[in-house]
Amino acid sequence: MLMKKLTLALALGAGASAVLAQTEIQWWHAMTGANNDVIVRLADDFNSAQKDYKVVVAYKGSYPDTLNAGIAAFRAGSAPHIMQVFEVGTATMMGAKGAIKPVQEMMKEAGESFDPNSYLPAITGYYSTTKGEMLSFPFNSSSAVMWYNRDALKKIGMNEPPKTWPQVFDAARKLKGAGFDKCGFSTAWITWLNVEQLGAWHNTPIGTKANGMDGFDTVFQINAPLYVNHLTNLVNLQKEGVFSYSGRTNTGEGRFTSGECPIFMTSSAFFGNVKANAKFDWGNAPMPYYPDVQGAPQNSIIGGASLWVMGGKSSNEYKGVAKFFTFLSNVDRQVKLHTESGYLPITKAAYAKVKATDFYKQNPHLETPLIQLNNKAPTDNSRGLRFGGLVQIRDIWAEEIESALNGQKAPKPALDAAVERGNTTLRQFERTVTR
Repeated sequence: MLMKKLTLALALGAGASAVLAQTEIQWWHAMTGANNDVIVRLADDFNSAQKDYKVVVAYKGSYPDTLNAGIAAFRAGSAPHIMQVFEVGTATMMGAKGAIKPVQEMMKEAGESFDPNSYLPAITGYYSTTKGEMLSFPFNSSSAVMWYNRDALKKIGMNEPPKTWPQVFDAARKLKGAGFDKCGFSTAWITWLNVEQLGAWHNTPIGTKANGMDGFDTVFQINAPLYVNHLTNLVNLQKEGVFSYSGRTNTGEGRFTSGECPIFMTSSAFFGNVKANAKFDWGNAPMPYYPDVQGAPQNSIIGGASLWVMGGKSSNEYKGVAKFFTFLSNVDRQVKLHTESGYLPITKAAYAKVKATDFYKQNPHLETPLIQLNNKAPTDNSRGLRFGGLVQIRDIWAEEIESALNGQKAPKPALDAAVERGNTTLRQFERTVTR
């Protein structure tokens, strides 16, 4: 009996030692609802697949909240190993000296196979240096699309969604006359959709230096004719009751799923909510464009977020992070993530594997953002954005756009102010990274 107890005690002790020997990898993220479930499941699957490392996930609030929490934690010496940062935080992360470990460098040092060319170019280009070195790991990528209520369009005799902005305006006027009194069309993410994506889709610069990709000493150009014309249209259509402003973020997306707004511009990642909540026949289509703008449509740019590896960790911890990233890159895992969540497949192989089936024939809405991203080879105006302080700058732009929509300023002076105030923030950021 004594021997049995001793054997049991030794076994329990050995088990405890094995658990203690695991290296924890902290992953801070900004995902809620079903997407939070995806994060937890990925961590659980990785933890079950091996015993050396344990990924521990922690929700840290919205994208800006998570970014601020991570920077503050780094300064306090308690940063996580992995931090999910939305795409507009890229320049901020690059400028935080010593705060990050470039993902390509980490993967090489950890001995993990890593080929930047295996990822979709539109995604890797956003998160790479001008020399092509990947700084962060692509994770939940999306792009902007136009969601539409097919049943509503049929009421006004449209069997196909509008393709151009003038067609959207015309359809929205007719929809208002067909019972959609509160909203003919609307948009989430007012600056992302109506400045950032608008510029890329029309091959029109948002700022100099290839939208900041070629240097932090960039200046804004969002008071150019394209942007003034578009904001003027939104202001006039809001006066008519055809366009209805839905806020700075995506809090107004429920206006589409409820049936209130039959045409709604937002992220392709809206798919899960539409599928779960819309009680009408729906679809999505590429973003509209102005046919009088030469070269339009060009290509869209990505939204969503990537995973940044924080600096100051041990080689063993980085080895665990590298193995986790290899796990995430698995083709079948990427296929599953794409087809279930609506986020883009990050690798060429995963996209090709899905395309080889009839999945997109049955689910064309999941390929729309991929078609947009690959519509044409990216130019300096459509590779992406890299503006320091863009999180704060978006709020500045939104304030000025709102002042025009509220009738406090005319569109051109509002955008002139957005440029001037935005440039002030750019210079403040530039000083912090060039000291």
